[in-house]
Amino acid sequence: MIIGIDDTDSRKGMCTTYLCALLREELSSFAKLISEPILVRLNPTIPYKTRGNASVALLIECDDKERVFRHVTEKISSMACLDNENTNPGVVFVLEDQFDSVRDKLSSFFKCAVKDVITIDEAKELASELNLEYKAFKNGRGLIGALSACGAMLDLEWDYTYEYLAYREKEVWGTRRTVDEKSLFEADRVTYPDTWDTVDLVNNMVVCVPHSGDPVLYGIRGKDASSVKKAASFVVSEPVERVCIYRTNQGTDMHLMHVSLISEIEEMHSYILEGEVSSEPITIRGGHTIFTLKDEAGDVIDCAAFEPTKNFRELVRKLIPGDRVVVYGSVTENTFNIEKIKITELATSYEIHNPQCPSCGKRMKSAGSGQGYRCKKCGTSSDISDKKEIERDVMPGFYEVPPCARRHLAKQLLRFENEVLPVFPGR
Repeated sequence: MIIGIDDTDSRKGMCTTYLCALLREELSSFAKLISEPILVRLNPTIPYKTRGNASVALLIECDDKERVFRHVTEKISSMACLDNENTNPGVVFVLEDQFDSVRDKLSSFFKCAVKDVITIDEAKELASELNLEYKAFKNGRGLIGALSACGAMLDLEWDYTYEYLAYREKEVWGTRRTVDEKSLFEADRVTYPDTWDTVDLVNNMVVCVPHSGDPVLYGIRGKDASSVKKAASFVVSEPVERVCIYRTNQGTDMHLMHVSLISEIEEMHSYILEGEVSSEPITIRGGHTIFTLKDEAGDVIDCAAFEPTKNFRELVRKLIPGDRVVVYGSVTENTFNIEKIKITELATSYEIHNPQCPSCGKRMKSAGSGQGYRCKKCGTSSDISDKKEIERDVMPGFYEVPPCARRHLAKQLLRFENEVLPVFPGR
């Protein structure tokens, strides 16, 4: 059977991936684990998410399904943050004899949950329609993610990466983590580009160690299980209670949809949009850099490189009206949050000067509004100013936010094939 679980954590603690890792160990005493567990990230704009909007799924073989149902639901009841109003767990069980009949609908539901907004009622209706065993705790919002994770397990025709998650011993949850930073930089040095986003070299920051009160000690992301395991072997840290390697849709851009016109954009969705820069980028209070992008119909939308994107804002500030770009990211509050940008065409920029006098070589003065220029010494005149092209301090190419600002689903440039990419500073 497949077991899908979601929404057991809160902003203060716990982690659904930890519960999955624990269940994986406990269930193995009376069930057989068939494959690595799955961790899927869903629509990153959903306001109800705790941190990364992740759900998980296990694939097992067992003789006593009732024992599995009972063990899993009791474990969720005892470990989920049920006293938090925003924690509403859901668990779904898909039996083997149902796999073929539910595969298409659950797969479609999974892909929709990554890109779109789904209601709790829609999730409950689907679970009932497919005659699935499930349990909804409180309002049952976690059923959305639980069904999605089951759909991902049934449909492996999607791009995937891996994450190695190490978990803390329970008695130190909520305290400061102890992970040797030098060992993380060494792990990155040895295994990059097979692993990524362990550290941020440009900003000299550790990325893979969270700061919240959840059980995760660190997470290493990479192209396959052996690569993330190798990187983890270099890490020096406090004692680790358990580890789990997940297959995941992180780093795949699965949340993005191509759109041609701004009028087609909806709030809380993520897009790839091409257009023309129509305003000079400005930096507002808080350090956020914003410019407007115009589509072929003449509609505009604000595009933002927010303060956490750090040095990426320097690139955005070099854009000028007339540049052609493709932006990748999510839309909330009518603002496009840029995750990546592809500069396809640079506009020409000029410096304008008063013309030189052909007789004496000095710069002419303005003869008055709309009257051209005149040399006071020689009396010569001209209607044409001197125009000099400015060399742009930016090149066409693909640019991304630094690892410290990367969203879970955003695809790293190193994972793009058949693209001519600039070398990002620091690599």
